Amino acid sequence: MQNTPIIQLPEKVKYIIDTIMEAGYEAYAVGGCIRDSILGREPDDWDITTSASPHQVKELFPRTLDTGLKHGTVTVMMDKEGFEVTTYRIDGEYEDGRHPKEVTFTSNLIEDLKRRDFTINAMAYNEKNGLIDVFEGMEDIQRKVIRCVGSPMERFTEDALRMMRAVRFSAQLGYEIEDKTAEAIKALAPNLSKISAERIQVELVKLVTSPNPDFLKIAYETGITAVILPEFDVCMETMQNNPHHCYSVGEHTLKAMKAVSPDKHLRFALLFHDIGKPAKKTTDEKGIDHFYGHPVLSEEMTGQILHRLKFDNDTIYTVKKLVLYHDYETEQTPKSVRRAMMKIGEDIFPLLFEVKYGDIAAQSEYKREKKLEKLQAVKEIYETVIKQQQCVSLKTLAVTGRDLMEQADMVPGKELGEMLKELLELVVEEPSLNEKEVLLSKARELLEK
Repeated sequence: MQNTPIIQLPEKVKYIIDTIMEAGYEAYAVGGCIRDSILGREPDDWDITTSASPHQVKELFPRTLDTGLKHGTVTVMMDKEGFEVTTYRIDGEYEDGRHPKEVTFTSNLIEDLKRRDFTINAMAYNEKNGLIDVFEGMEDIQRKVIRCVGSPMERFTEDALRMMRAVRFSAQLGYEIEDKTAEAIKALAPNLSKISAERIQVELVKLVTSPNPDFLKIAYETGITAVILPEFDVCMETMQNNPHHCYSVGEHTLKAMKAVSPDKHLRFALLFHDIGKPAKKTTDEKGIDHFYGHPVLSEEMTGQILHRLKFDNDTIYTVKKLVLYHDYETEQTPKSVRRAMMKIGEDIFPLLFEVKYGDIAAQSEYKREKKLEKLQAVKEIYETVIKQQQCVSLKTLAVTGRDLMEQADMVPGKELGEMLKELLELVVEEPSLNEKEVLLSKARELLEK
């Protein structure tokens, strides 16, 4: 037993723990919520562990949900909020690299903590007994280390996803992975092939949007990406002998991700923006490497990878677009900026500024200042276009298809769509034309030709 600065349990959590303890059982808040509280972070959720059986827990509270009775978990509802309460348990043999074949309930807290993944997640707390930390989780927090509870080989054999979790926690907290834990990952990384794409996706998103997305390199060095993202390994092994670059494709990618804000779309766009470069690499007679056409191939590969990892359609759409246009050149004129906005889309275009910034920040010093100045100039023009509400899409065009049918005698069909596009082209060229009567007049003129 060990005391630590008092952990503030939320009132509802305190009530559940006190209710269980008053009935003669043990109960503690456990796992990630304790780790986060010690680190001064806001826990996402609060898990409670107890010596009471699921049936006994159900008897103590008026509203409960049977969310995982087989594994000893009951969700206690407090108002509209649910709290998972799980009976101390010992896991049986793991058959599928994820689930134990059976679980045995126990009255011993230490036995329950033994089955957890990392020492920093194997601490329990209640106000009566303070912090229970038998695996030196506090010490590992002070040392900034990710270390398995007990044998790393056993923990990772039980659930292979824990290997990704080790790298993810490392990236989120800026901690090192302890040597034996890292060695076990290298030995068992191939087992990740048994893990569902959905579970891998969750961990990858957390890693990529962490304060240290470049810790993906640890996943590469330990053999994790060879299983979950082999395309990235090829990038790590592809050099770029070109004045604009001073890193391999993979190292450039890591630095580019680190240079942008932790938004999922931006980080994944930079993870994949050059994923097609290895296949497009050519070397000229002077020994300079080129990667002509890589944005198109990168976009195609991005779609394949994100589908494989079961990402939602909105993420796939946004990331693919950002990858396709990450190298798109927009001249420093209002007309060019409006044309780019029309082509790329009003929703995607503003996101490209940060993507391009990340890309430039991870290149060599060669012409960097000039590139950044141009990017800033285009951004300022974009801001003026937005401020002046200049039209760059059909949704802000001053005439609609209905207007053309009612006032220019057009009929629904392909010709109507083409006319709207033609009028939009005129307005993008000259914003002052975006007035209903002006455009109807232009439409009539075009119809008479």
